[in-house]
Amino acid sequence: MEQGGGGGGVTAAWRTSVLAKHFQVHVGAASYATSPSAVLQRLTCISYEPPECNSEKPGFDTKQMRSLLDDHNIPDRDFIWDLMASSELFQSNRVGEKVFLSPDYNLSMEDQRESTLARVLFLLEKGVFKGWLTKQSHELELQKSAIFEAVETFDHALAVKLGIHFRLWGGAIQFCGTKQHHHKWLEITENFLVQGCFAMTELGHGSNVRGIETVTTYDPNTQEFIINTPCESAQKYWIGGAAKYATHSIVFSQLLIDGRNEGIHAFICQLRDDKGNVCPGLRIADCGHKIGLNGIDNGRIWFDKVHIPRENLLNSVADVTPDGHYQSMIKDPDQRFAAFMAPLTTGRVSIAVSAVNQAKIALATAIRYGLTRHAFALSLGQPEMILLDYPSHQHRLLPLLAKTYAMNFAALDLKKQYSAQTGADTKTIHVLSSGLKSMLTWHNLHTLQECREACGGQGIKSDNRIGQAKAEYDVQLTFEGDNNVLMQQVSKELHSYYSRTRRMGKPLKDLGLEHMNGSCPIIPSVLDRNMVRDKNIQLGLFQARERVLLELLSMKVQRISLEGLSITEALMANYQLVQDLGKAFSERIVLDSFLKVEDLQPAGSLKDVLGLLRKLYVLSTAEESPVFLRCGLLSPTQSQLVSEEVTALCAEIRPQALHLVNSFGIPQTLLGPIACDWVEYNSWANVQHKESSDSIPTQVHTHPHKLKLPTPIQAQVSCEATGSQSIEGF
Repeated sequence: MEQGGGGGGVTAAWRTSVLAKHFQVHVGAASYATSPSAVLQRLTCISYEPPECNSEKPGFDTKQMRSLLDDHNIPDRDFIWDLMASSELFQSNRVGEKVFLSPDYNLSMEDQRESTLARVLFLLEKGVFKGWLTKQSHELELQKSAIFEAVETFDHALAVKLGIHFRLWGGAIQFCGTKQHHHKWLEITENFLVQGCFAMTELGHGSNVRGIETVTTYDPNTQEFIINTPCESAQKYWIGGAAKYATHSIVFSQLLIDGRNEGIHAFICQLRDDKGNVCPGLRIADCGHKIGLNGIDNGRIWFDKVHIPRENLLNSVADVTPDGHYQSMIKDPDQRFAAFMAPLTTGRVSIAVSAVNQAKIALATAIRYGLTRHAFALSLGQPEMILLDYPSHQHRLLPLLAKTYAMNFAALDLKKQYSAQTGADTKTIHVLSSGLKSMLTWHNLHTLQECREACGGQGIKSDNRIGQAKAEYDVQLTFEGDNNVLMQQVSKELHSYYSRTRRMGKPLKDLGLEHMNGSCPIIPSVLDRNMVRDKNIQLGLFQARERVLLELLSMKVQRISLEGLSITEALMANYQLVQDLGKAFSERIVLDSFLKVEDLQPAGSLKDVLGLLRKLYVLSTAEESPVFLRCGLLSPTQSQLVSEEVTALCAEIRPQALHLVNSFGIPQTLLGPIACDWVEYNSWANVQHKESSDSIPTQVHTHPHKLKLPTPIQAQVSCEATGSQSIEGF
C-alpha cells in the first residue's frame, strides 16, 4: 500500500496535471488579456500541491526510522493493511483512484456492531488468528502484537472486540486457569466456536475491583458454585460483547466459603445457548448508544443464583475441593488478588501502544494537511502562506510529534519488559504499565484535540477521522483503570519502595530510581541554548524533578503519619503532589527509553534528527509543567530560555516534518482524505462520483446469524438441555 515519500517527478507531474485542469476552465478573454497571472492566482486550487512540494528532501533514511519505531514484524503489519484493503468490508471513500479505509460511523449502532463482527469473521476466515491461543512462542507474541496494532489503526472497536475475546477472556483462561481449562477452552476460543467476554466492572465499582459486590458460594451437595447479584449496584456493567454476541464470560466475584470471604476469584459462566438465547438465571440488558465505540455491544448482567460446575473456577491461584474446602498456595490475600489481576496488565500495555498509534494517524493527517493548506498572506498581493510555515502552527503540532516519537519508544520498551517478565517483575510491570497507560492516553486525547483544531472545519468531518477518534478513544482514559487512580497507584508504589529501601539502608535498584543513590543533579544557575539542549542536563532536569517530588512526598507522608493518620490518608491529603510525582516518573521513564534508542545509533543523520526530537520532547515538557518553576528547578529567566528554544527547535524540525510522519509507515489510505488531495476530495466531481453506481458499496451489515458464524459445539453452548438452573452440564 502507498505509504508516502516524494520526489521531483511526483511534484512535476502534479503541477502539470493541475495546470492542465486550469487551462480547461472558462476564463473571460478581457480578464485574461489584462493579467493572465492574476486570473490563475485567484483560483485557490492552483496553489494546492502535494506536501512533498513544501518539504525538503528526506534528511535521513525513513525506512530505517520506521524500523526503529515499529521494531518488529513490519511485513506482518503491511500484510494486514493489504488484506483489509482487499475487502469492501473495510473500504469507505474513493477519491480519484485512491480508496480510503475506515469504518462508516454514519451507520446505526446495530449496523456498526454487525460490521465489526463481519470484519472479525473475515480475518478469521483468512487465518489471521491461527495459533493465537493454542501455540506459545516469543515470535508468535510479537506477531500477534503487530497485528493488533495494524488492526487498531483501522478501527478501535475492531481491536477492542479482538482484545476482549483473546486478551481478556482468553488471557484469563491462560493466566488464571490450569491445563483442564486450557484443553477445554483455548482451541474453541481461537476458532470462535465460543465468543468470550470479561465481566469485572460493576455499576457500583469500577477501579476499586476489591469492592465488587457479586457473590459466589459453593454447594458441596451438587458440587456447583452459585453466582448471585445481591443488589442493583452489583450488576455487571460495560461488559463488552455481553449485550448481543458473547456466549461465555469470565465473571469476577467475591467467593464465600463457609461464611468466610476468600476475596476476588474468577469463574467461567455461559451466557447464551447455540441459538443466542440467554441462559436461565441470567438477565442481560444493553448499555445502549455511546459517544464512541458503538461497534462494541456493551451489556449489563444480573445473576439470579446461577449454578456453574465446580470445574469452572479458574484455579491456578486457589481451588475448592469437591467437599467444599478452600485451598491456595498463596496465603496472602493481597498476593492472591494481584494474581487474579494479571490479565489487566496486558490490557494496559496494549492500550498504551494503541494510544501512540492513534496519535500518529492524527499527526500524519494534520501535518500533511498543514503542508498543503494556505491561509493569509504576509502582505497584500503576496501568495498565502502554508499553514505549517506559521510558527504558531509549528508550535501546536511539532512538540506533539516529538512526544509521540518519545512515547513510541517507551511503549516498545514496555512491550518488551512485559513479554520477558518473570514472577519477580509483576509489581514493576504494574507500575510501569499504569504510569505509561495514563500518560500516553492523555497525550493521545490532547493530540487529537490539537490536530482537530489545526485542521479547522475539515477536522470536524468524520471522514477525516480525527474528530471521530476523539470520541472513539476517550474511553481509554478510564478503562483498564481510571488514569488519575492509576497515577495514584504509581506514586503509592514509588513512595512505598523508596521509604522501605531507605529504612533498610539499601540502595535503590528498581523502577529506574538508581539515580537517587547519588547526589541530586545540579542544574547550572546560568544556562545558554546549547546547555538546555544537552542530553545530560536534560536528563538531570527530569531526574531532579522526580527526586524532589518523591523526597517531598515521603517527608509529608511521614509527618502526617506521626499525627495518627494512615499512609493512605496522608497520600490523599497530598493528591496534587501524588499526581505530579506519577507524571514526573512516567516522563522520566519515557526519556530513558528515548535516550537508549538515540545512544544506540551511529553518528549520522538519523541520530541527528532523533536528537532534535528528544530535545524538543524534554523542553516542551519543561515548558508546560509548572513543577520546574514551583520546585525551583528552573528560574523564570531559564524558563523563558526554554520557551525560546522550543520555538527554535520547531523551526529546525519543520523541513523534515513530512518525512517524520511518513516514517510511521501508515498507509495514506488509513489517514483522513485531507492528508492527500483535499481539493479533489471536496470537489463536485467527487460528490457525483459518490452518488454514482461506481461508489464504494455500503459496508456489510447483515444480521450476524447470516454472517456464516462458526458452528458452535452443541455440548458447550446448550444451556437448556437440563431442567435445572445448571448452565454448564458437562
